Amino acid sequence: MEAIFNLLGVGLTWGVAIIGGLLAAFWIGLIIWTWRDIRFRSSDIFAAILASLLVAIFNVLGLLIYILVRPKQTLAEQYDRALEEEILLRELEQAPDCWNCGRPVQPDWRYCPYCEVELKHPCHQCGYLLEPDWKRCPQCGAPAEDFTQSAQAREDAAASSPASVPAPPPPIAPPSESEPMPATVTLPEAEAIRQAEAIRQGRLTSDGE
Repeated sequence: MEAIFNLLGVGLTWGVAIIGGLLAAFWIGLIIWTWRDIRFRSSDIFAAILASLLVAIFNVLGLLIYILVRPKQTLAEQYDRALEEEILLRELEQAPDCWNCGRPVQPDWRYCPYCEVELKHPCHQCGYLLEPDWKRCPQCGAPAEDFTQSAQAREDAAASSPASVPAPPPPIAPPSESEPMPATVTLPEAEAIRQAEAIRQGRLTSDGE
């Protein structure tokens, strides 16, 4: 019996030692994980020490508290986000503005969608869109026309085109003697009839002479 109790005592001692060793390793692992995690999220050494002490004192409860109050982003994520914001800001600063209204426009736009002014004019040889201050086309090498003169010439050509000239009104035929006079005549029709009567009387007078 004594041998059995001795074996049970030795087994219990080894079991307690193994369990205690596992718990100690788990506790040390939590402290190391907390230290590494806070170092990835903050460059403040005092914050790392406080987080490690919190987990070392309160164990799992301290780890839960640390997870609740730790920074949401790591230093790498913060750096990537700051880099993206800097790139977007640089793109906004480098974006061209309309020379007439000052609003931001896209580089491939020919007309401003806000004030409807022409931003670029095509090359007279290859049709490539040229900037107003360019002296030569980068596509074909042809000398660029003056932007203001070419724009004024296009406006003059559009104004003098046949499509923009209104058609003359159709001539009004004088009423014949066999057609009865309408009962109600508006002022424009009465004026036209009066002019037609004057023309006809003038022709009769010239024939009588």
